[in-house]
Amino acid sequence: MSTIKVLVCDDHLIVRQGIRQILADADDIEVAAEAGSGIEAIRQVREHNDGAQGIDVVLLDIAMPQRDGLDMLKQFKNEFPKLPVLILSTYPDRQYAVFSLKLGAAGYLNKSADSEQMIAAIRKVAQGGLFITPSVAELLAFSVGAGPLDRGDRPIQELLSAREHQVYRLLSQGQSVSEISAQLSLSPNTVSTYRSRILEKTGVRNDVELALFAMRQSSLAG
Repeated sequence: MSTIKVLVCDDHLIVRQGIRQILADADDIEVAAEAGSGIEAIRQVREHNDGAQGIDVVLLDIAMPQRDGLDMLKQFKNEFPKLPVLILSTYPDRQYAVFSLKLGAAGYLNKSADSEQMIAAIRKVAQGGLFITPSVAELLAFSVGAGPLDRGDRPIQELLSAREHQVYRLLSQGQSVSEISAQLSLSPNTVSTYRSRILEKTGVRNDVELALFAMRQSSLAG
């Protein structure tokens, strides 16, 4: 069986080193490249996939500066639709798992997972499968089978697009439109438009109510 070439993308060097150490115990898996940002990860895949055997699986951290993992996931699926992307996260499954899978991730793995589970996840997605833990499977079933819920009881990712969710997170942290504009390289008018959509979709009237809405979401995720 050929070796599974893995790209590890995480902005923390110590995390990348830890994952490399874990995967060193698997004879059929090799960390072919590392990246500290999503942009670097895209570049690495482009370069490696020019060769005979490119990257087989991307391990992608969901929380990164500049462009987060969800944004990069969309770009990966646009440029390399057949490349499995396994999302890594420290957040509770409810917060991002279903949304990541709907965006095209091949699996969702919490960083608290043990080494055997990470290795099993890589092997499964490399073979074209979908890696879903029992807790994520339950969330998926709920997302397609449950009746209508109040907006405040639904995971925020079901209400907002990926870009709207980026703006939502920053607004709920108390950042101003101008600060968000600079951070995301968007015009203030564009950020204001996203803000209006977010308020409409969440059913709140202002930033204070949005912050309270975010707190409720956090308690549901926990």
